[in-house]
Amino acid sequence: METIAFRMVLNPGMREEYERRHAQIWPELVDALHNAGVREYRIFFDPGTDHLFAVLTRTTHHTMDALPELEVMRKWWDYMADIMHTAADHTPLQQPLEQVFRLSSLS
Repeated sequence: METIAFRMVLNPGMREEYERRHAQIWPELVDALHNAGVREYRIFFDPGTDHLFAVLTRTTHHTMDALPELEVMRKWWDYMADIMHTAADHTPLQQPLEQVFRLSSLS
C-alpha cells in the first residue's frame, strides 16, 4: 500500500456544493476507484485559500492511470468542472504534494 497527496482548487463559495455532490457520489464511481486499487480517499478544505487537500491510499499494483479512460470518471469530472479549477478537458488541476513528515504508531 502507498499513500499519496495532492492539492486542487475549489472555486470561491463552492464548498457546500462540493460537499453536497460528494455526499451523493455515484456508486459506479466508487466501484471504479476501488477496482483501480484505491482503498481510502480523504479530501480536506482550507477555507482561507479554497484549496482542497486530498490524501489517498492505494494498492501497490493500482491501475489509477487508467481511470481517465473510464466513462464514469470523465462524466464525474464534467459534473465537477463548474465548481473547481480544471484543464480544458475538465480534468481537475492537481498539484502533487511531497511528504515531509510521518509519525507512525507509537506502540
